[in-house]
Amino acid sequence: MSYSWLSHLECGRCGVRHDAGVRQNLCVECGSPLLARYDLAAVRASVRPEEIAGRAPDLWRYHELLPVADPAAAVSLGEGMTPLLPLPRYGGSIGLPGLLVKDEGLVPSGSFKARGAAVGVSRAAELGVGRLAMPTNGNAGAAWALYGARAGLAAVIVMPVDAPEITRREVAAAGGDLRLVDGLIGDAGRIVADLVASGDGVFDASTLKEPYRVEGKKTMGIEIVEQLGWEQPDVILYPTGGGVGLIGIHKALGELRELGWISGPPPRLVAVQAEGCAPVVRAFERGERETRHWDGASTAAFGINVPKPLGDFLVLDALAETSGTAVAVSDGELLAELRRVAELEGVFVCPEGAAAFAAARRLRERGWIGADERVVVLNTGAGIKYPGTVEVDAPVLAPGGRVG
Repeated sequence: MSYSWLSHLECGRCGVRHDAGVRQNLCVECGSPLLARYDLAAVRASVRPEEIAGRAPDLWRYHELLPVADPAAAVSLGEGMTPLLPLPRYGGSIGLPGLLVKDEGLVPSGSFKARGAAVGVSRAAELGVGRLAMPTNGNAGAAWALYGARAGLAAVIVMPVDAPEITRREVAAAGGDLRLVDGLIGDAGRIVADLVASGDGVFDASTLKEPYRVEGKKTMGIEIVEQLGWEQPDVILYPTGGGVGLIGIHKALGELRELGWISGPPPRLVAVQAEGCAPVVRAFERGERETRHWDGASTAAFGINVPKPLGDFLVLDALAETSGTAVAVSDGELLAELRRVAELEGVFVCPEGAAAFAAARRLRERGWIGADERVVVLNTGAGIKYPGTVEVDAPVLAPGGRVG
């Protein structure tokens, strides 16, 4: 019995088939991202949902729907099966008593990027990659450096100098080759492209320029429905920069539906962005299938500060196919929501996750989300990685001093 039922890679735009047994980046015909495809009939015959419950509580429990062929090649730091927590006080305060948070701040490296790194690094190593390079807004680079160290791969990580400081320290601790650029993630991407083109055998692991990061991210979608008893929520809100997680969740739910493991209409997907960088929202509102570059991008939610996502058409397709929507919130809104969630529920979310909570509030006020609907917000990282988002005003006492 196969560990993985990976069949081939398929271009997400033109549909051209590619060999999954060799290293691949973008489609050789149109330069678009590739998506992994599986023999779902074989998966259906080999495993049932109830069997998965007895497996280890990490993302590799879904190995039939992941691309790594050899179980010995599956690199893990214990990622996956993050809690799906009810938020009754906060949810009640915004008119959503059924609100849930999928808290990805509890995975290794402190962000959901660990999922993509676990699968992407494992598959890269299995295909013989020895050195990889990637641009990052911080968390992805930290995760890939850590998982690269676990797998014995060298990693060149290029990030903006304004990225969260903890992420560069994570890269350094893992022995990654860290390079900082005085610019945005697009500038980091150009440095990586030059490095890959230099002919030194460096594999380009940029977002959606390799096909397996999305496979790790899709496990968030599988976990959500498993944790709900193989039922789907009504709405999923996702903070969207490159949009890989939203693409992955949509892909996962489609695969599960084809397997017959879930039924009914899909959750309405919501792409959440910051007003200072909202190319997906602008394209959605204009009815366009691709984004335009967002000039002067800037937001406190640094992880979603992506002026022109490569997989924009896949994100917009996912919204259209699920009757979803796209929402942009201000930095003031998301920072206020970050405090409210922590004060009411004790959950310290990252600014990107806070943006999704602000969007949930707004969509409930507009009536787009009903009071009786089951809503899942993705918190994509630990708030503690962004200490500057919370101001502290506390008295300093002398030793033995008393508070009056």
